[in-house]
Amino acid sequence: MFDYFKSDTFLEAMEIVKSSFPLAIVETIYVTLISTLFAIIIGLPLGILLVAGEDGKILKIPKGVLHVINVIINLLRSVPFLILMILVFPLTRLIVGTAVGTTASIVPLVIASFPFIARLVESSLREINPNIIETAQSMGASPWEIIIKVMLPESVPSLISNATIAVTTILGYSAMSGIIGGGGLGKIAINYGYYRYKYLVMALAVVCLIVIVQVFQSVGTHLATRCDKRLKNRKK
Repeated sequence: MFDYFKSDTFLEAMEIVKSSFPLAIVETIYVTLISTLFAIIIGLPLGILLVAGEDGKILKIPKGVLHVINVIINLLRSVPFLILMILVFPLTRLIVGTAVGTTASIVPLVIASFPFIARLVESSLREINPNIIETAQSMGASPWEIIIKVMLPESVPSLISNATIAVTTILGYSAMSGIIGGGGLGKIAINYGYYRYKYLVMALAVVCLIVIVQVFQSVGTHLATRCDKRLKNRKK
């Protein structure tokens, strides 16, 4: 067993870890966080519109508009990510200038993720007690005041929990983007593990991905717990 740690295979794997893993980890976190940010910027308003515009209870939005939003979200969510990456090559080239590379992978990641985030936001907002919204309306609050001062604050713990789910999902997508040269740990796992049969390198890349997921999950759970008013009231 100890001889294995002196073998050429192990020593070569360690050399790859030292030379390539630090940059790959940074690239993975960079792509994940930036993609999540843009996906939230697009998905959060869509999720709010789907809930606030339903039956005109808060916002007066034509049913046709809501139907179009639902169809777009459902269509994008139904396309497998690997296929979506290829389909959006022209858009990626238009925005970034190339369809290959770490930054280029952000475009398909955002397109694949914002519908998912919109559904998560919709789910979080639907958990709000309707009586709270009705009370705000009876007090004369405007639709945007209800959204900004009532709906979003009341759903913060759920939104944070769902954002954590989104981050870990996007992290998984970013690993798949290594197939098109997306960079990061996914690229290392595919280039060395799949193409060159260096399974130890691939295993180490997977371990790194698992550690990053656990870190994101722990931070998200901690923030959601701290923002949960119900837990604070129980402690009191």
